[in-house]
Amino acid sequence: MSGISWKTAGESHGRGLIGIIEGIPAGLTISEQSIQHELKRRQKGYGRSERMKIEKDHAEFISGIRFGQTIGSPICLYIENKDWVNWSEEMATFGSPPADLEKVTVPRPGHADLAGSLKYHHLDIRNVIERASARETAARVAVGAVAKQLLEFFNLRIFSEVIQIGKIRHTNPVWKNLQSISENDLGTAINQIEKSVVHCSDEAVANRMIEAIDTARERGDSLGGRVTVIALHAPIGLGSYSQWDLRLDGLFAQTLMSIPAIKAVEIGMGSELADHYGSEVHDEIFWDKQTTKYFRKTNHAGGIEGGVSNGEPIIITSTMKPIPTLMHPLSSVNIEQKTPEKRYKKRSDICSVPSAAIIAEASVALVLADQLCKKFGGDSIGEMKDNMENVLYDRQLDILQTFSLGDWRLGLTD
Repeated sequence: MSGISWKTAGESHGRGLIGIIEGIPAGLTISEQSIQHELKRRQKGYGRSERMKIEKDHAEFISGIRFGQTIGSPICLYIENKDWVNWSEEMATFGSPPADLEKVTVPRPGHADLAGSLKYHHLDIRNVIERASARETAARVAVGAVAKQLLEFFNLRIFSEVIQIGKIRHTNPVWKNLQSISENDLGTAINQIEKSVVHCSDEAVANRMIEAIDTARERGDSLGGRVTVIALHAPIGLGSYSQWDLRLDGLFAQTLMSIPAIKAVEIGMGSELADHYGSEVHDEIFWDKQTTKYFRKTNHAGGIEGGVSNGEPIIITSTMKPIPTLMHPLSSVNIEQKTPEKRYKKRSDICSVPSAAIIAEASVALVLADQLCKKFGGDSIGEMKDNMENVLYDRQLDILQTFSLGDWRLGLTD
């Protein structure tokens, strides 16, 4: 079965961004409100720059949806850059550069500036900055919001939590308690995460994270951190061990590493696995005679074994480096004059880890939706539902079991 593919286009200060997602089956009801809410979530978070006050992202759907339902053709959306009015001459698609155009010639350490300029032979680094910018992720979140609605139709739920900012760590995040937490308590924890300006369930830890961001701002510096994405109710059998590029954990790692500033991806316990004996970390397998299902008491593997989903919650943690644009910049070299110079930037995020959590959710949703379509795909949502039910009921894995979390569904709350 064919899966889902997606692309984005657009520059940070260009006219706008475009997202295209292809392969969504026909007949899926799409909530425009949910998609706009996801874009709003991406712009929130303590430590964001002044640009968040300028951009009020709104996705305008151009094709692929009619009367609120997908029709099987490519879905195309457009997000206007509100700041375009201030950049229309410098970023014009045609015509001659303005006489007073100020080229960017000093690359920032830690950014794509120098490597990108050398690769494409650009003499103005702005050509790199505009596309390498994290602004691209607005379109990614929008197409990911479409993927999320496909997953929600099949009861797959995705949420995230910031577990570290700078040196402040959350040592008891939600994902570590999934085996024992009740449905109501999980819903409460997720609501707390959504209310938090740093996207963390523990208020005391969140306050320390806020203090760390304030300290970095006073220093003219930036902070990175770590975010965990949790996917509930993914069926057994997504991904494959049969070829290197089909492994589910590899697919997640690739898509998450493509988010600007993400430098590491871990599944389940991740690097902590190296600190233990095998007998301490491998998830033992049991059989429940009443439900006639396999189950595990632990989930150190993070829901993936041998590149294949095993039915447990999928747990993925990404590490984000500090933003490379600094108020007190590091040493660099002018690419025209080859002289030492420092690049000063007036407007920049201090910390965008909470935003990265939302982008990571969208990226995980796109991979899961793709794999779900490849395994159970059909031209219509009804056909896909029949395919899934036939396969999973035969294996005594009732995917349609209910797991109510109240009104925490991310597309429907504010």
